[in-house]
Amino acid sequence: MSMLPSAATTPVRAVDRAGADPDDRGRRVLWIVRHYPVTAVVLAPYALLIVPLAVLHANPDLAFVMRLLGAALLGTVAVETVALALRRPGWRLGAGGVNRSYRHVYLVARIVAVVAVVASVIRAQAGHGTIFTQLTSDVAVSPVARVTSLAAGWSYLAFALLLASFLGGHAPRRRVLCWAGFLVAGQVVTVAVTGITSPAFGYLSFLAGAGAVCGLLRAREVVVVGVALLVAWPTLFTLRNEVRVEGGVSVAADVTAGDRLRLDLQIAEAARHDAPVDVGQPGITEFARYGLVPRVLDPDRPALSTGALINQYLGGAATSAYSFLALGNLYFLEGWWGVPLYYAGWAAVAVLLLRARGAPGPFRLTLFCFVLAGPLLWSSSHPDSMIGFLQHTVAALPVLLLLRRTRVRGRHAAEPRPRQQPGTPAPLCLTGG
Repeated sequence: MSMLPSAATTPVRAVDRAGADPDDRGRRVLWIVRHYPVTAVVLAPYALLIVPLAVLHANPDLAFVMRLLGAALLGTVAVETVALALRRPGWRLGAGGVNRSYRHVYLVARIVAVVAVVASVIRAQAGHGTIFTQLTSDVAVSPVARVTSLAAGWSYLAFALLLASFLGGHAPRRRVLCWAGFLVAGQVVTVAVTGITSPAFGYLSFLAGAGAVCGLLRAREVVVVGVALLVAWPTLFTLRNEVRVEGGVSVAADVTAGDRLRLDLQIAEAARHDAPVDVGQPGITEFARYGLVPRVLDPDRPALSTGALINQYLGGAATSAYSFLALGNLYFLEGWWGVPLYYAGWAAVAVLLLRARGAPGPFRLTLFCFVLAGPLLWSSSHPDSMIGFLQHTVAALPVLLLLRRTRVRGRHAAEPRPRQQPGTPAPLCLTGG
């Protein structure tokens, strides 16, 4: 029996004016995202928002911003190009098989998601991470805040486990997206309590990047979500200001929602200083104390914020923080050479997590997501983001170790996965061939 479709059933693809097949363009974008994932994640916010606004408003420091971006991409492209030559054949077949053996990963992902959202809201209600405690330089000292801090980073862990569930065929794309929406809703509720929007936007950026790299989200869906966020931003900005005013915090009336989107100005401010600058940023001791020891075991340690140290260096108060964004902070604290070296190093970590010794399971996927959510996130604060990576890893270890103990090995792990729904992208993370 012939397996070839008849002429009547062969789909006719739309061709644009230039004669290019839209599907071909989509495949080219997908190829770039999967073979150069770190480069794509680093480049995306600049290509979609920061650089266009700088060009539109004729930012005189655009050349500085582009040099910084070029230095970062130099590090990521070099590492990922070398990794292409070292890729293993058949990688794409291994992602489903490895994650299929973790039979309970979808159940664990849902439990972690619920705990993450509840803990985040409770922690915010207890005063942790709010604009009000930031302005008073207080650290939330209630037992509730300390206990819920043990789940710090679980919103990223939950999404990583959802990705593993999708790749392993334990959950269809639609259900995974619904649970991702639940995690986003938790971020919105937390913003309404804390009065700080940057963590929520950082989480959405992480979710879009990790979802695109791992095949959960299509490139055009990421663009649509980005446009929707830009449209919703004025409303979110107004909500943020109302929360702050109700809490007794003054809000600058002359700063509009559009002004807050001029992120290129934040980065360009770093060009006014002779880098590198020592502001007393965390060292090895602080990395160990804050990154590896949960606050519940060290309740008396002061809050850690390099942004506050930078603000003091610029002449501001310790109760406020300033950031040049991830690229600007890195240049400001480490100098020009620090930028490509930093991004090359973390690109190497990401490539090893995804390609070393075959396809990644939930453990390595989680660490990869922590890399995207911390050191490689465009809005993160260096070097605090690296400490956050350690904190999230420590907090996730009990869940990951429990999940590993429940892994099914042998022939039962190789049973066929559920049939994929039509129209869904291939559930493959960073194909290597």
